[in-house]
Amino acid sequence: MSAKDWTTTFREIYDQAVERYRAGGRRPEDLFDHEGREFLAGMGCAPQEIFDFVEDWCEDGEPGFETVRDITAVRREYFLQEQNGVPSRQRVSASDLPPKHAELHGLAWLPRIIEKARAKLKGEMPPELMFGCGGDRPFLRRVNIRPAEFLRTVWNAGDDNESIASFVKQRAGRT
Repeated sequence: MSAKDWTTTFREIYDQAVERYRAGGRRPEDLFDHEGREFLAGMGCAPQEIFDFVEDWCEDGEPGFETVRDITAVRREYFLQEQNGVPSRQRVSASDLPPKHAELHGLAWLPRIIEKARAKLKGEMPPELMFGCGGDRPFLRRVNIRPAEFLRTVWNAGDDNESIASFVKQRAGRT
C-alpha cells in the first residue's frame, strides 16, 4: 500500500472514530469496527493508541490530526522496517517508567518521555499511558520539537540517551 493509500484510509478511520466518540463512544471497541482494527494492526497500532488521540482531540482540542498522522507514520515505519510487521509481545509497565520529575541534563520529564517514545516505537505502551499525552505535549513545545520528530530522534539514537539529551538541549536553546 502506498503512503497516500494508508494515510487516506487512516484519515477515514480517524474521522469516523471522532464522530463515534462525539456520539458517546468511550471505549476503543466503541470507535473502531473490525476492518478498522485490522487496518490499525497492520500498521502496528493498537486501537487504544488512536482512541487516546481521539479522546484528547475531542476533550482538549489537541493533538490535531496531522500530529497523530505523523506519529503514526513513524510507528508504522518502525513496525514494518525494524519489527518486520511482527508485533511485540511485551508491554512496558507504567511503574517501570522514570517518574515525571526525573531529570536528564536538567530537563525534567526527559527521561520519562524517552522511555515512552521507545515503548511507542516498539508498540509496547501500557494501555493506561500514551505517547503525546497532556504531559508530553507541553514538554515538547518547550523544547521546540514536534512529537514525530522526537520519536524519530529516539529511534535513530537507539540506547544513546546522551545524544537525545544533546539534541533536545540544542533545540531548546540550552547548550
